[in-house]
Amino acid sequence: MEIRTLPPQGAATRKRPWRRLRRVVALPLAALALSGCTVPSFGASQGVTTSSRSVFHLWQGFSIAAAIIGVFVLLLILWAVLAYRRKGDRIPKQSQYHIPLELAYTVVPILIVFGLFAATLVVENKEVANPATKVTINVNAFQWGWKFSYPGSNAFVVGQTTQDPVMVMPVDTNVHINLTSTDVIHGFYVKEFNFSRFALPGVKNQFTFRAVNTGTFFGQCTQLCGLYHSLMYFKVKVVSVSDYQKWLASFSDNTAAQNQQNVTNQQTSTGVPSKPTSSSGAN
Repeated sequence: MEIRTLPPQGAATRKRPWRRLRRVVALPLAALALSGCTVPSFGASQGVTTSSRSVFHLWQGFSIAAAIIGVFVLLLILWAVLAYRRKGDRIPKQSQYHIPLELAYTVVPILIVFGLFAATLVVENKEVANPATKVTINVNAFQWGWKFSYPGSNAFVVGQTTQDPVMVMPVDTNVHINLTSTDVIHGFYVKEFNFSRFALPGVKNQFTFRAVNTGTFFGQCTQLCGLYHSLMYFKVKVVSVSDYQKWLASFSDNTAAQNQQNVTNQQTSTGVPSKPTSSSGAN
């Protein structure tokens, strides 16, 4: 017959607070791990344009401020829970009208809100600024594709669904974008640009990009616009200024450009995806 000895009552009592503390610490750590939060980007793209990098730094500032405030509030809650947990029938010491403390927790949050608002205002002003530029791209969204045309030249690109039409733009250059829609509301979104705008029927949205890195970046429609919305992709290709000029020159054949325009008219009028039978220029 096995005889088991029980631990002293005091030892069991001493272990309970430690177990509770482990649970309190483990819960926020588990929530942080399951959230998939990445540091120091906090899930945002670092940006490849001047404005997108400003947006990224603003997002970092907001995230860090939120984390600091969240940790501070959590520590206050834990302190209140542990310091004022019930100890028999004894009522903790009561106090009121602590003027310095009340002023602090009223003024500090107001200052934080004003600081975040000011930082947002500065970044938003950069985002909506339209500096002078010699490069303009007309972007037209339609069910379910994109057309990119370049005023002053025969260059344009059009494609639907998984054809992934490519918008070509030069690096280190202010590029003015005129965004429109042929039919319904679409969403113009490029992740690496940290940028999204509605394409609205009858409305021309205008904005400016200045890419600082070359490369090809993914874009898509972000507004539910019909049956093939989920396939309404496009790409933005940022190239050197010399390569951009060569690309524009490849559209010098007026016959090929007219054939491409006919394909565009067919695509936008049928309302269903159709693969182009001709194209001009190079992507």
